[in-house]
Amino acid sequence: MDYAIALTQAERAELNRRATGRSIRAEDARRARVILLLADGDTWDEVCRRLECSRGFVNTWRRRFLAERLSGMHSRHLGRSPVRAMAKLEARILEATRQAPPDGSTHWSTRKLGAYLGVSHMRVKRVWAKHRLKPHRLERYMASNDPDFESKAADIIGLYLNPPDHAAVFCVDEKTAIQALDRLDPVLPLSPGRAERHGFEYYRHGTLSLYAGFDTRTGTVLGKTTERHTSAEFVAFLTDLVAHQPADQEIHVIADNLSAHKTKLVDEFLAAHPNVHMHFTPTYSSWLNQVELWFAKIERDVIARGVFTSVNDLSKKLMRYIRKYNKAPKTVKWKYHDVSRRIGPQIAVTGN
Repeated sequence: MDYAIALTQAERAELNRRATGRSIRAEDARRARVILLLADGDTWDEVCRRLECSRGFVNTWRRRFLAERLSGMHSRHLGRSPVRAMAKLEARILEATRQAPPDGSTHWSTRKLGAYLGVSHMRVKRVWAKHRLKPHRLERYMASNDPDFESKAADIIGLYLNPPDHAAVFCVDEKTAIQALDRLDPVLPLSPGRAERHGFEYYRHGTLSLYAGFDTRTGTVLGKTTERHTSAEFVAFLTDLVAHQPADQEIHVIADNLSAHKTKLVDEFLAAHPNVHMHFTPTYSSWLNQVELWFAKIERDVIARGVFTSVNDLSKKLMRYIRKYNKAPKTVKWKYHDVSRRIGPQIAVTGN
């Protein structure tokens, strides 16, 4: 059988351009070399050896060239079969997703639901992506049951956005039961490719409470550690707060609804200091108190990974952090992004 291919001068020139061009795709150059080698009289076995290809590859492009010449030297993708309407299957997946898995687990995975419905897990994944479903995610919320939520929240946010002239606004709260944990094993410092490591075993030296007053105007923090968190300690902290301010200056204190904040001792203190005004957040809405953001910061920076040899050591490290922080304090940029929306009685605090 004669496998030789006769080329015109123009065809040979074009095939040579494709075979040697630096900007030509590798697969196009390889096909052109197959035709050129056959036209030069090489056998199929020689072509396969020189180009490291199969006889089927040589046969395919030889037949294509003989049938269509240069116009047949391009890839022809078969394409995908038409996608059939999957509305019923999609509805089944969505309905099953909203139901609890029968094995007692709390949520579906794509593979688990795919096996349950007898479909591909990728089909489940595409349906979830289309409808923005993420069963593995969880958001938590807290709803206030305070009937005066709107008025209390507006009062506090008003202090943030438009504080009274010549008055100080402090967000006050206590972080209770901070544990002085000492590691029994030495802490291994971080090194390239390895994180800092703490031993699992620890020793409790005791606990203390941290009172903090966050100045919303300057961002500075007045802190005090105590062994307990009773009303007497709260009043003592308010006394320190007043002592650090100019005499007779109006002071607005934002606090949550802890019972220790609403005792007879607190009432007596307020009666003795008429320039101090208490503003209580709505129930289950301590997130309105800006000092909670600062507590989260000191938790990350000091408490969570700290090693404390005693309660006194814990107190010293907390107060040292506060002194360093007050050298470059930061305020909270509290503002509405959409002033057309009113605060409702149910504001969600979400997380993963």
